[in-house]
Amino acid sequence: MKIKGDFILRNLAGEQILVPVGQTALRFNGIIVLQPVAAVIWQGLTEELDKEALLCRILENFEVDRETAAQDLDSFLFRLEANGFIEQ
Repeated sequence: MKIKGDFILRNLAGEQILVPVGQTALRFNGIIVLQPVAAVIWQGLTEELDKEALLCRILENFEVDRETAAQDLDSFLFRLEANGFIEQ
């Protein structure tokens, strides 16, 4: 999976914020506030981790069972792809 567009992940007053930059800022007017799990997933996507590595990253950082983590990961990746933020 690869991120489409240019975004910078920033911590602003304890919130994880995705800010579009460059040409992406011309197409996407706004910012995105990420929940902690989503921020970990996004960071993994910037490192071009595959789905299994993303799942392992979630399990390392949060107290959650594998099945729940996998469902949450699938849901978030689906939303990212549906909205044009990532591509397979």
